[in-house]
Amino acid sequence: MSRTFDAARGGYQAIMSLGLAALMLAIVGLADQAQALPSYARQTGQTCAMCHAGLPELTPLGREFKLNGYVQGGGQETWIPPLAVMIQGGFTHTEAGQPGANQHFGPNNNFELDQASLFYGGAIWQEQGLGAFIQGTYDGVARQFTWDNLDVRLARQTELFGQDLTYGFTLNNNPSVQDVWNTTPAWRFPFFSSGLAPFPGAAAMIEGGFGQQVLGLGGYLWWNHMVYAEISGYRTLSISTERALGVPSTGTSSFDGIAPYWRLALEPSWGPHSLELGTFGMYAEVNPGRITNFGTDKITDVGFDAQYQFNENPHSVGVQLSYIHEFDNLHATSALGGSSSTHEHLDTFQAKASYFYNHVYGINVSYFNISGTQDPLLFGGLPSNNGSPNSDGWIFEANYLPFSNGGPSWWPWLNVRFGLQYTLFNHFNGGTTNFDGAGRNASQNNTLYLYSTFAF
Repeated sequence: MSRTFDAARGGYQAIMSLGLAALMLAIVGLADQAQALPSYARQTGQTCAMCHAGLPELTPLGREFKLNGYVQGGGQETWIPPLAVMIQGGFTHTEAGQPGANQHFGPNNNFELDQASLFYGGAIWQEQGLGAFIQGTYDGVARQFTWDNLDVRLARQTELFGQDLTYGFTLNNNPSVQDVWNTTPAWRFPFFSSGLAPFPGAAAMIEGGFGQQVLGLGGYLWWNHMVYAEISGYRTLSISTERALGVPSTGTSSFDGIAPYWRLALEPSWGPHSLELGTFGMYAEVNPGRITNFGTDKITDVGFDAQYQFNENPHSVGVQLSYIHEFDNLHATSALGGSSSTHEHLDTFQAKASYFYNHVYGINVSYFNISGTQDPLLFGGLPSNNGSPNSDGWIFEANYLPFSNGGPSWWPWLNVRFGLQYTLFNHFNGGTTNFDGAGRNASQNNTLYLYSTFAF
């Protein structure tokens, strides 16, 4: 790699870092204008159930609110700034203990603070259509603070061919966090999970592999409240920027150039019904471990999704399907001795169905499946005794959300969620028995997780 290119890339990373700092300063600077704008429910004057079908799954109204830049008003003017706090804690039990899995916890039956998050949620400059969802999180399992999901939007409304058109821009740090359907990786089920629970090690690149390690800018169109199209581009942050934002940089990889992300979706609606059919994906040339002397890996993720919702009080029904196929050309990883071949693939599938009564009592059932090329070098460290990424299982969850239709009189925007979740594994990292070579079976990772979240 030439010194000129190195210098150019270093300059770009510096601009990215300065741009991010400028964005945060701009938000703080505009906060005086937004002091009177409450966060989401306070800002709109709506209950949580209007925008969510079993928080955080979005309803059509919730999707419109996000696509239009988080700036919709209608609530009472108040001195409270558009800030919110969420605390998630729980109890985790696995069928067999996990000695040494986490230095801060015992091998089994642990109570934990999973996360505590601070949000800026709502309008930044309402008249100009500028709003944001900004999250910073303390991870109580890893015991570290980091920036979390970021989605800053600028949205406008006009007409095209006699129909409403919303167009806008999104600046975000996690490919698919800007999406409004609960089928793409950033927002799909399970919405809450234990930081102590074992989970399969293989995942497609777009499934959070570069979340909070990148910054991307994109443009989108939402026509006739039915057709959505987006194209975005992402660059990885420098190691120094990641460290400043609390992101562990050890072992991370980087993009060589800009990684494009795309999204197309069609959502016809009739009465209380809505149906979404779509595709999404991402392409990246990746420097594994940020090593640039062995070429790049070329990774392409192509996803297809579908969602059906029925929302008519007191019943809410949701069905989501998501499939991702990843094409891997692992030229650099193979040259570094990290894979047995250069051409491999990975497939992930998830189906979820849910029912909520009066937005308060809910059940969720989900099936997941991960499969791909068997490779002892690439997947042996998952751990996998036979080098296979194959895993599948079920997630069952019951929920109680007492304040979805309005909180207590002393704080009407309080939101509380109680969950009882059970994860059952048929296969784990390539096997049902002795999948890790140390005698552990897939069923021994079955997990019971009782949790609660408090948002205020």
